[in-house]
Amino acid sequence: MRQIVLDTETTGLSAENGDRIIEIGCVELVGRKLTGNNKHFYLNPERDSHEDALKVHGISNEFLKDKPKFSAVATELLDYLRDAELIIHNAPFDVSFLNKELELVGLQPLKHCVAKVTDSLMMAKELFPGKRNSLDALCDRLEVDNSGRTLHGALLDAELLADVYINLTRGQNSLMMEVGSSSAGGELMPLIDLRTFELPVLVANDMECGIHEKLLADMDKASKGKTLWRTLPASAAAAG
Repeated sequence: MRQIVLDTETTGLSAENGDRIIEIGCVELVGRKLTGNNKHFYLNPERDSHEDALKVHGISNEFLKDKPKFSAVATELLDYLRDAELIIHNAPFDVSFLNKELELVGLQPLKHCVAKVTDSLMMAKELFPGKRNSLDALCDRLEVDNSGRTLHGALLDAELLADVYINLTRGQNSLMMEVGSSSAGGELMPLIDLRTFELPVLVANDMECGIHEKLLADMDKASKGKTLWRTLPASAAAAG
């Protein structure tokens, strides 16, 4: 599936209270590879940014005065996003702003255009419970170079998030894998279904068991003792 990593910058924190989008950055992935087919818009929000927001993105009100309004780019944006999976860090925030902008120009919510929305923040929280999972923290943890990020910018953040997402999902490819794109004669090569192979069962060693127990303990701590394996009776947990 075609994937679009998306980020926005806004005048403030609440679309419902009148804050608007000032920047949209989109990075395209096809087959988990960057294509270079990206989109980037600066927008005139028809209002000033809050002081705290200015400190985050550094995009002045004066700079945005001659930029297009959302209505002028809405069709181009939707055509670009159509039928793609969107990957967004803290997706509810960006989606709420995009939906409000679409509502203001009389268009349907984003869900009617895209295939699905994946929240990379929720993915990171599941993989790294109890850890900081901001974009900067994930860049550090996954060794993604963010040295050029002094202020938030939608396109730069989308580019960084694309690298982070690829690292987060490494090893999660389908069991159906293609062996080459075509043969020497130009004919498509057949798919190999790995489910037909009998795979060996590898038992975890003591070190791996220890790492697993530590991960469970971290998850238990992050949930303040509310993890399911602590609340179920021992017999039920063993049966599971």
